[in-house]
Amino acid sequence: MSDYRNYLKRHTESLVKDMGLEAACRLTGRSKATLGRYYSEAPEHRDRFMPIDVVATLEAAASYPHVTGALAELRGITLSYDGTSRNCSTGGVNSDVITLSQRFAVLMAEYNQSIEDGVITLSEARRLLRETIAIQEVLLSMKLNLEEEAVSAGG
Repeated sequence: MSDYRNYLKRHTESLVKDMGLEAACRLTGRSKATLGRYYSEAPEHRDRFMPIDVVATLEAAASYPHVTGALAELRGITLSYDGTSRNCSTGGVNSDVITLSQRFAVLMAEYNQSIEDGVITLSEARRLLRETIAIQEVLLSMKLNLEEEAVSAGG
């Protein structure tokens, strides 16, 4: 990806919106305007990015590490979480398979609705993106549960 800027800015915006702008301001001590500049795609803010300590603070409270995930994706890296992660379910592999099936069904329904008119709008693309992120989170949970089962089985 030659121009990573907009990609990172979109994920920075997702991080802030994950927890809400007000909560992000309280956690970071930054104003709404400052946080907005970090994900603004306006030419005057093209080279302005959220400092890494602010990213770490927000990701610690968010449901998903949006910016870290984006950075990993840009490098072709797959993330893995430890067992204390907030997005790791305790329902086991069977529960993960059921959740994955449900999320995939929602993604396919969203996709079918989105392509009905032959055009995927920005809001439709965002809904599809949210569903793919939710599927990614379930897959991470499933991976952790499988690794835990392998360890407990002596493998």
